[in-house]
Amino acid sequence: MPRRGGVKVKQVMPDPVTGSTVVTKIINKIMWDGKKSKAEHIMYGALDIVEKAIGEPGVQVLEKAIQNVTPILEVRPRRVGGAVYQIPIEVEPRRGLALAIRWIVEAARARTGKSMKENLAQEIIDGYRGIGTAIKKREDMHKMAEANRAFAHYRW
Repeated sequence: MPRRGGVKVKQVMPDPVTGSTVVTKIINKIMWDGKKSKAEHIMYGALDIVEKAIGEPGVQVLEKAIQNVTPILEVRPRRVGGAVYQIPIEVEPRRGLALAIRWIVEAARARTGKSMKENLAQEIIDGYRGIGTAIKKREDMHKMAEANRAFAHYRW
């Protein structure tokens, strides 16, 4: 993070198949070792599975799942008089989106027994329905922020 000036926000090109920038960001998050075509294959396959399972367009289900997983509050450490307090703060929209995408992809990778395509589809469906590992992560973050609400006056 630079000491002077702001961070320039990179413009992400919308996905050519779905026209969504969120899909592009997820593809980039799935990608390992620069194998973008493999990551695209996983993402599009997962969207197809989601469409068949729910009956709505896959991109709409994905956006609703990300909206459900996005946190509202998080805690940040702040040193005050020799003690470190966990201060609850609101999450900016860009960071919330990045956290939601990261949690969904990590939860899909953590699942075992099936292909990444199926795991990602199931995690998207779980996020859409309000259950699953990514939702639990958001709930844990909100609980921690709520528990440390007494230190909110240290916010800056």
